[in-house]
Amino acid sequence: MNCPYCGYHDSKVIDSRDVDDGIRRRRQCLECNARFTTYERLQPASLFVIKKDGRREEFNREKVLTGVRKACEKRPLPTGTVDKLVDDIEAELYRLGKAEVPSTDIGDMVMERLKKLDTIAYIRFASVYRAFTDITALKKAVDNLVEVPEEQGTPSNQLPLLPPKELEEAAKRHLKGRRIRSLFAGSHK
Repeated sequence: MNCPYCGYHDSKVIDSRDVDDGIRRRRQCLECNARFTTYERLQPASLFVIKKDGRREEFNREKVLTGVRKACEKRPLPTGTVDKLVDDIEAELYRLGKAEVPSTDIGDMVMERLKKLDTIAYIRFASVYRAFTDITALKKAVDNLVEVPEEQGTPSNQLPLLPPKELEEAAKRHLKGRRIRSLFAGSHK
């Protein structure tokens, strides 16, 4: 294993641990003593993706990861959430045991998970994946999200805009201001 810092060709393993679908190894370069982590995964049989235009290409985890990262950019998600999401999708694809999977199935898996994870990331991904041609189609997708029952409230992974007490006070001030404006509007007729 070449050192990512100095490029030296040899390192020693300091620690090995089993992770979800492979082995995590902490290594130390024998030249510069820098430490780094490597992951070993079993490479399953090739999985091919059938694109919308009929072409076939080998499944590329990095493509899925890039798309999900773009959708989740600047969202308040815990570290490692995106990687875990993509790991789950990849594992599910290999569990299916098929040699070929339509790209639409992969897109649907991503959307299903993003919808549960973060609604903004879901809409971002959907706007590219579904290739909305007009604002009406996008509005319909957003409206479908808004129809989620209110008892669910703010998702646990999403920070509230204001603490509950401040939110309640702001709502009261807003209503009071509306009443005052409507009184003035009525007296000037």
